[in-house]
Amino acid sequence: MKKIIISTLALLACVAMLSGQDASTIVERCDSVTYAPEDQVNKIKMILTDKKGRTQEREAIAKQMGNDYRLFRFTAPASQEGVAFLSLPDDVMYLYLPAYNKSRRIASHVKNQNFAGTDLSYEDMESVPMSEKYDAKLLETNEEGHLLELTYKPGRKSDYSKMVTLIDKDNYTILQSDYYDKGGNKVKALKNEKIENIGGYWIITDMLMTDLKKDHSTQMIFSETKVDTGLTRDDFSLRILERGF
Repeated sequence: MKKIIISTLALLACVAMLSGQDASTIVERCDSVTYAPEDQVNKIKMILTDKKGRTQEREAIAKQMGNDYRLFRFTAPASQEGVAFLSLPDDVMYLYLPAYNKSRRIASHVKNQNFAGTDLSYEDMESVPMSEKYDAKLLETNEEGHLLELTYKPGRKSDYSKMVTLIDKDNYTILQSDYYDKGGNKVKALKNEKIENIGGYWIITDMLMTDLKKDHSTQMIFSETKVDTGLTRDDFSLRILERGF
């Protein structure tokens, strides 16, 4: 009986190790698809909807290079024009507010705050591969894809406790993600409603982030997407952040 118990425990341990390895591989493949283009440039239409169904529209331009450079700038309406966000390697982020004509670094303890009234926090906006941020556990594989539980790696701080993410099993794009707080409550839901093949890359072109506590959502519709345009690090400097594209 003792040998049977030990053998069973060993088998379970092997299964757990294999599941963990599979989950890590899935996340790494997802990262490789997400950051496959050398760079990309998008025009974005944002639709903010409150709990009463009232909407606001905004426009923006976003640029991305590799897996750790991202620049986002509002172009309309006039009240938001010029407000910009810059994400750099090593968790460095900056916010530029035209009214003050200067940029400020975003401290780690305020990364949970929402960016410019949208339902995306600064953490949601940053450009960091999932494999660098999370430890992954494969919950199941179904007809839709791979369902993973993502928890933060040691040393990484967040107001979220975990994410449960569904990854397409064919092209390894993220289909949806649910965000949980430290109390285990689901507080946000992300759904990538449209994913297109552009220039040989799988690109998200329509996404919806919903704040479940506030009953408020932000839809982002991407257009005029360009890939591999030749951007360099100079295109993601503080000078560019403050001066404009």
